Amino acid sequence: MAGLLSKLTDFARSPKGQRAISTASRKAQQMARDPKNRAKIDGLRSKLGGRGGAGGGTTPR
Repeated sequence: MAGLLSKLTDFARSPKGQRAISTASRKAQQMARDPKNRAKIDGLRSKLGGRGGAGGGTTPR
């Protein structure tokens, strides 16, 4: 498993990996600015509101 992680790290640090990360980041920002996607994000956020964090809460059954 450590071999896979080191390969991913090496790729992320390479020029090709940096371009891939930059492209993906740019696309994600464009999608987040789209009003339709923004509405979906806000809807999910309100649906899941208050469920953040690790454990400790109760879930209705």
